[in-house]
Formats: sequence, structure tokens, C-alpha cells
Amino acid sequence: MPLSIVILAAGQGTRMHSNLPKVLQPLAGRPMLAHVLETCAQLNANETHVVIGHGAEAVRETFADHDIRWVEQAKQLGTGHAVAQALPAISDKNTALVLYGDVPLVRAETLQTLIKAAGPAGLAVLTASLEDPAGYGRIVRDSKGRVTKIIEEKDATKAERAISEINTGLIACRAHFLKTWIAKLSDDNAQGEYYLTDIIGMAVKDGVAVHTSQPDSVVETLGINDRRQLAQVEAALRQRNANALLDAGVTLVDPLRVDVRGRLECGHDVTIDINVVFEGNVKLDDNVSIGPNCYIRDSQIEQDCQVLPNTLIDSAHIGPRSQIGPFARLRPETFVGSEVKVGNFVEVKKSAIGKGSKVSHLSYIGDAKIGKDVNVGAGTITCNYDGVNKHRTVIGDNVFVGSGTNLVAPVKVGADATIGAGSTITKDAPEGELTVARVRQSSVKGWKKPEKKAK
Repeated sequence: MPLSIVILAAGQGTRMHSNLPKVLQPLAGRPMLAHVLETCAQLNANETHVVIGHGAEAVRETFADHDIRWVEQAKQLGTGHAVAQALPAISDKNTALVLYGDVPLVRAETLQTLIKAAGPAGLAVLTASLEDPAGYGRIVRDSKGRVTKIIEEKDATKAERAISEINTGLIACRAHFLKTWIAKLSDDNAQGEYYLTDIIGMAVKDGVAVHTSQPDSVVETLGINDRRQLAQVEAALRQRNANALLDAGVTLVDPLRVDVRGRLECGHDVTIDINVVFEGNVKLDDNVSIGPNCYIRDSQIEQDCQVLPNTLIDSAHIGPRSQIGPFARLRPETFVGSEVKVGNFVEVKKSAIGKGSKVSHLSYIGDAKIGKDVNVGAGTITCNYDGVNKHRTVIGDNVFVGSGTNLVAPVKVGADATIGAGSTITKDAPEGELTVARVRQSSVKGWKKPEKKAK
């Protein structure tokens, strides 16, 4: 049966105390609504409707590249009213799946089970059993275990509040039925709102079967209304991602202290130490080792590489058997070849470093191309910026660059050349020669240090 998804994302999120709409609040480095949309993409729906209200324009702009049918809810009059805004554009023959932009951890498998439970002519509700159900609507059943209604906590009796099975708000239902029941909703309740949950009683009255399904973990049902809940969901997602890595054979020194804020693909025998953050799309090939306190974003690290502690890697590609760090920084458009060493307090930006080369200490390499088997001495700088434009440095194979060298771009150093320590190179250095560019050293005899005058 064709599937139409309706995501309710109109809430302001006043308890967030933020100017940012609630569904744009960051969760694992991305807006929480992005997580819901990513899950929806796995369901092969015919269409996705997102109901927006507060901060509508900002939400639209954030997801401008998504295939979404936007529906604006000018006044927030409850969940039933929100769904009603999307229904006119949905075919009666479709199954309607109602989700929430602030319930981001529900899995596609859970939703598929919910849709199947609804069937072509029924209604299904995702429920969960909680030790402390406070704050949630309760699932009320008859003596035979059949669902009779959902009662909101503020409208519940003492006996109903003792029920541990709660409504998560997620439902699947034939759109024809949904339209019929929502048209009959009333706001005669403690909140003065049109509750989507009231359709359950209508379904029972009309003889439509009301089914339920439950997720594998109540974590999937966690909603976000304030910063405390956002932190709780963030921790749950972090744990889920860590468990997935462990199940795939990755060694995590401490699963509680690895943060995946995107997609991380790992080969065999990968080891990740504590306090490592991954963002965007990261690929670690076989036998890669990541030391503690590293940040890696949108990068590929090939097999047998070592990334030592406190290293930042952003939009870089690192070849096999290389060693990066500690305290190194690789900036965007950096390519490191095989068997390269980029050492402590070295920054590399928009540069390529050839096989077997070493930049071991306290250097800046920017807008440069470095050949194979080059040794760059400590304190070397490629002076690539003239205040207006960036310029390129090219270093040939087998070059030795002495410590404390300034390479003032644009400049080329020929293959097999040697640059004397302390040089400032402003012209091309020829192949196979020693080039030294220093101010002549002199000593002033009889010179005395200045002394402070007595007060």
C-alpha cells in the first residue's frame, strides 16, 4: 500500500530557551529533524509531509535540498490539528504514518513493524511500557486486552495514571479513516487542544481494529522538550553508535567516550581510544589506530595508519602506513601519501605530501606540493599569503629542508636540493645544490647590555 509520512515539527520548544526552532536544535552535530528524515528515507514512502510553524522559514532553508512537502500550521492547536493540515494532500488509499520531529531515535525497522501492524484496514499505535510513565498518555485496555482509548495524563483518573503502558504518539493508519476521525475531533479537554489520540476511541466505536507494537528499546521513543532531554537523547545515540561499532568488530577503549556525529565506516582491526569525535563522513581502513582526544571530520585514513593523541583532521586523505601527530592539524584539501610522518605541532592545509616524506616538528605547510622522501626540518614555514592572494610552494623529491626555513611562495625547490637551516628562500632553488639564504653573522666587540636607571 502506498505510504505517506507526516512529520509534526511546528513546536516552538520554549523550554529550550533558544531562538533556534526546536527541530533545528543540534543532535550529534545535525538538526534533530535530520535524524527523523534519514530514517524516513529508508521506508520508501511515496511522499513526506512536514508540518511546520515556529521558525518555519529557517526549517525550510535548512532542508531546502530535501524532497519534502511543507505544510504550515499557523496556530498550534494540538497534534490532531497539526495532522489535519497535511491530510488534504494525501490520497485516501494511502497509509499515513505520523511521526514527530522531536522524537529522533526511532528506527526504520520499528516503523516498518508499526505499518505492518496497521494493515490495509486497521490502525496501529506505537506504545512502550515504562517504570515511570509520568507525563505520557496512557493506553487503556479492556478485560480482553483490547485497546479502548488513549487518555492524556491531565485528563486521567488515578487508576488510569497507574497504567505503565504509554502512548508514544506514533501511529499508522489508512488515510481515509484518519480524515474521517480527525474531522470529528473536539478541543473539550484540559488543554483546550485537538488531540490526535482521541481517534483511538473513534476507531473502537467504528469497529476498526486498533493494534499496537513496541520498539526493541524505549530509547527509540524518547522525545525532546528541553536541554536535559536533549542531553539524554544525545547520550543514548552515542551509546547506540558505539554498540554498532563494537558489533562490527571495532575496538573501543571506552565505548562511553567515543562520539560519532555522522557516518563512520571502519575496516578490520580498527582501534579507537577515548574522547575521539567523528563528524560528517569518515572512513578508517584496516588496522588504523586513533589515539585519544582526536577530532576527525569528512576524511579517509587508509590501512595501517596511526593517528596519535590530540590530532585534528578535517577533510583530508591520509595514505597507508602514515603517522599523524601528536598535536597535528590537517586542514581541508590535504593529501598525505603513504609512509608519511606529520609530527607534533605541524599544520598542513591544501597541500599534498609525497610517499616517505617527513614534516616532524613545529611547521606550517600551506598551498604546497611536496615530493617523495623529503625531510622538512623543524620550524619550517611555507609563506603562502601575501595579504591578498595565496601562492604555491613546490618541493621536488629527495629534498632536505633545514630547520627554521621560510619558503616565500611562489617558489620551487628542485629535486635532491638541500636548503640550509635558517634560510629565507625567495627564489627558486636549483636541483641537487645547496642553497643558503641567511644574513651574514657578525659580533660587536665591547657591546654592553643596557641597564635600568636607578629610581
